[in-house]
Amino acid sequence: MPCPVDYTRPLLLGYVLKHLLMTDGELADIKDQLETFARTEGFAMGTVYVEENDTSPAAFEALIDAVNRYEVTAVVIPSRLHFAALAVTHNVKDTFERTTGARVVVASPSL
Repeated sequence: MPCPVDYTRPLLLGYVLKHLLMTDGELADIKDQLETFARTEGFAMGTVYVEENDTSPAAFEALIDAVNRYEVTAVVIPSRLHFAALAVTHNVKDTFERTTGARVVVASPSL
């Protein structure tokens, strides 16, 4: 169960490519992991944007809009693969960071 948002901490948004996970249970576990990461690192966890295959890149675009709207300074992903799998022609992480000014952090580099 998500904790209430602590507005005294900087907001952290999440992003997950659902097709990299096997089950809805794994998705729930990843969301819990991102929440734990946020709390440990001093952030308030906001929305975790989940990219579905059939609507891609809608969640990524919504994430960019939210980062810009709420002046978010960081986005968390479960592993680098969740950004790397978005494009084969360029580095999405670098482009995202340059465009939005928000840094991308990995909750667990081993995933």
